[in-house]
Amino acid sequence: MMRACGDRAMRKTAAPLKHFPTLGACGLDCGLCPRYYTAGKSRCPGCAGPGFAAKHPSCSFITCCVKKKGLEVCGQCPEFPCPKFNSAEEYRATESSSYPPARKILPNLHFIRRCGVAHFVRQQRRRIKLLESMLSGFDDGRTRSFYCRAAALLDSRVLEGALRAARREVGFSSLDVRAKANLLRALLNERADREGIELT
Repeated sequence: MMRACGDRAMRKTAAPLKHFPTLGACGLDCGLCPRYYTAGKSRCPGCAGPGFAAKHPSCSFITCCVKKKGLEVCGQCPEFPCPKFNSAEEYRATESSSYPPARKILPNLHFIRRCGVAHFVRQQRRRIKLLESMLSGFDDGRTRSFYCRAAALLDSRVLEGALRAARREVGFSSLDVRAKANLLRALLNERADREGIELT
């Protein structure tokens, strides 16, 4: 009985599995996912974040990369890319519009391999900050997934430009939140079209 209590206490004080839950071990941009910004029980805490195991009990990437090898992401592994990964074409073909774009998995991990996790996370934090600005000022309750996708796929300078233009157009006007959301969505789509990127 005493041992069980001791085990429970150790689990409570154990260090987190990962330092950066906004970055998936597999390379997904968890910090740019709609579920990361969802309120309530369906919220995902990010990769290996608090309560992650209850929502995703059997993630083979965490088991191999984080638990067995003590790494933050697969891009740090000398065996990357291993057979767990699909080709870039396969990721594009199976991509969902609601979650972080799977097409970013391999580019993210290759970037981390070349430049390091800290450099990637700095860039990701910039995107997260822009996303949070979009959500706090221009979310009508139906655009969260769209903004998350834009934050993941568009260059951060393009995001900044669209957000700046939206704020300038809104100015001191009395646009309601739906009109604000439509405005920013149009600006993001316009910039994405120029880059040949599909956001919907």
